[in-house]
Amino acid sequence: MHTEYSLLDGACRIKDLVDFASEQGMKSLAITDHGVMFGAVEFYKKAKEKGIKPIIGCEVYVAPRSRFQKNHALDSERSHLILLCKNETGYKNLIKLVSSAWTDGFYTKPRVDHEILAEHSEGLIALSGCLFGEVAKSILARDFEGAEKTALWYKETFGDGNYYLEMQNHDMVEEREVINGIIKISRKLNIPVVATNDVHYCKKEDADVQKVLIAIGTNKTVNEENDLSFENDEFYLKSEEEMREAFSFCEEAITNTEIIAEKCNFDFEFGVSKLPHFDVPESDHALYLKNQCLDGLKRLFGTIPKEYEERLLYELSVIHEMGFDDYFLIVADFISFAVKNGIPVGPGRGSAAGSLAAFALGITGIDPIKNKLLFERFLNPERVSMPDIDIDFCYERRGEVIDYVIKKYGVNKVAQIVTFGTLQAKAAIRDVAR
Repeated sequence: MHTEYSLLDGACRIKDLVDFASEQGMKSLAITDHGVMFGAVEFYKKAKEKGIKPIIGCEVYVAPRSRFQKNHALDSERSHLILLCKNETGYKNLIKLVSSAWTDGFYTKPRVDHEILAEHSEGLIALSGCLFGEVAKSILARDFEGAEKTALWYKETFGDGNYYLEMQNHDMVEEREVINGIIKISRKLNIPVVATNDVHYCKKEDADVQKVLIAIGTNKTVNEENDLSFENDEFYLKSEEEMREAFSFCEEAITNTEIIAEKCNFDFEFGVSKLPHFDVPESDHALYLKNQCLDGLKRLFGTIPKEYEERLLYELSVIHEMGFDDYFLIVADFISFAVKNGIPVGPGRGSAAGSLAAFALGITGIDPIKNKLLFERFLNPERVSMPDIDIDFCYERRGEVIDYVIKKYGVNKVAQIVTFGTLQAKAAIRDVAR
């Protein structure tokens, strides 16, 4: 299943995909974007809304040798492998594999290798992949010994019942040859088979849209030869009836799709804040935060006006009730670091400017009472998500602030996030026309 997050390749919008699967009466659905997990949370939430069991996975690229080797003559080819999360351990292993593929193994594509797959195989189910899978490529090269050796390695690495030989039937000649080889290997090595469809668009009539996406991604016209284009329009989300017909010769392959779905039971945890520990001189973090805020107001006003004190105590009660004492201390601390080291910091923007506590701590430079700004727009007991404090640092030195945070809390406690730009109507028309 390749969603819109298989950028300029997958033409399945997650909402449309889940709606269509629901209409088809499907009980479970997996997401396996190419080399990324960008869409996992959105997919999970949308599937849950429709009563469909979401299975989190990824179609990873496997390097021909080590992921660290990047010689064009030897390492430009790569193979495909499907990984699905059975549980939380599997999810943690999958995000480690995908992250390493980008940070260590990237060479035209993010790549893993056998070494790191062996280290992080627990809690995962592996499927051998499409025509670009290692086993399928060996079969097509008439290297049956190599195909068996590879299949046996995956079976031993992921364990009995966690590795499946994948069969696809998009009415292509090469697939029939691979299917014959897969069935022989399955019987010889006692490895189960599974039927899949390589889904790149929701409905059959969407094939042309996906073709245009590929053309945009490869900077070609739709009529030019393109190695990434599909030879027919069979790469859509097929119904159970269509899949049973396509694999009528092997009912076991259809049955195993349900067995795999039953094995995959990973759920995301939402609504629980996880903050790194912030050391304070006293054991009472709320009291420490209160004293820091009062000290800040004294520096600003000398004698604290009654209105300001009342507003501050109200804000602090809400902050404490919602468990965000440490959050304010953490943000104030790295802003203080920036100021002390001459790194320009913005005065604050967005709803955080409505917090007097943030103003007192030096997080923002705007007096919310003087400017009649509401704290409740920033934080109130009805809000279930963490408050969002937007901070602008000098772009030339923001790396120093990030390094400070990493050094203070540990590299495993700090992450940067990605944002996505989407093509709106005007840009989409321009790209398609081009």
